[in-house]
Amino acid sequence: MDAAIKPFLTIVGMALATYSTRALGPALAARLPMGGRVEAFLKGLPGAILVALVAPTVFTAGPAEALASAVTLAVAFRFGGLVPALASGLGSVLLFRWLLG
Repeated sequence: MDAAIKPFLTIVGMALATYSTRALGPALAARLPMGGRVEAFLKGLPGAILVALVAPTVFTAGPAEALASAVTLAVAFRFGGLVPALASGLGSVLLFRWLLG
């Protein structure tokens, strides 16, 4: 197989996997009985997934990234917007990396 085609096939495969989870998720969720426990579980799921994706990076990347994560979290809670949180996170990680070497 040509070396140039492997990245393309990987991207196409991941796009299909992403699309299938987005398409099948709501279809499967529509079949669930929406009671108190299921509804509470589904409402808490996005936050749990986000923490599961971010936490390993926060705790293994280094002190600059951990401090920047704390700043980002504080700004997100204070201002409640995505843009201020992203801007503060990017700015603080650059600052802390520069300060901490």
